[in-house]
Amino acid sequence: MIPNDPMILLSFVNTKLRDEYAALSDLCSALDLSESSLCSRLAAIGYSYDRTHNRFV
Repeated sequence: MIPNDPMILLSFVNTKLRDEYAALSDLCSALDLSESSLCSRLAAIGYSYDRTHNRFV
């Protein structure tokens, strides 16, 4: 289960990307998440995925 609070979700996702997954698609596959839905949720608080740095900024 992933956090519902957007700021906690951001921290959770960025930590997972830093420590466990080489790409957002890998994380989403492993956690059975929709990549577009996750990106939309984080875009709502002003963050977008940076492929170069493998994190939401």
